[in-house]
Amino acid sequence: MRRIKVLIADDHAVVRSGLRVLLHSFPEFQVVGEASDGEEAVQLARERKHDVMLMDISMPGVDGIEATGRILKEHPDACIVILSVHEDEEYVKQILKAGARGYVLKNAGRKEIAEAIRSALSGERFFSPDISRLIVDGY
Repeated sequence: MRRIKVLIADDHAVVRSGLRVLLHSFPEFQVVGEASDGEEAVQLARERKHDVMLMDISMPGVDGIEATGRILKEHPDACIVILSVHEDEEYVKQILKAGARGYVLKNAGRKEIAEAIRSALSGERFFSPDISRLIVDGY
């Protein structure tokens, strides 16, 4: 079985560690790198072969929105899923404009995070239910 290579970008070490453990509980996922800020995420995206990046929005220096835009400018086919605490419509609009394939809230369970990665990798967009409601309510 081909493993899905995942990069994690989050400024909190405990979140990165928790995501690593969560992803390792699925045999199909392999964490191939971790970044603690947006600049490091951009650099990792250049250096490491990966399939999907899980990206936080609120990070020091270069935030996840800017990092997503920079990565996708260099690698238009990159697959980025946002993992954030923010349930704000403005963040969702900005990240969609930047080109992310999904937006998952950090209160999501392990199955939802795995589904988001799989969906994004297959070319679909994935949103946590609360984010989907926010998008629909906005129209």
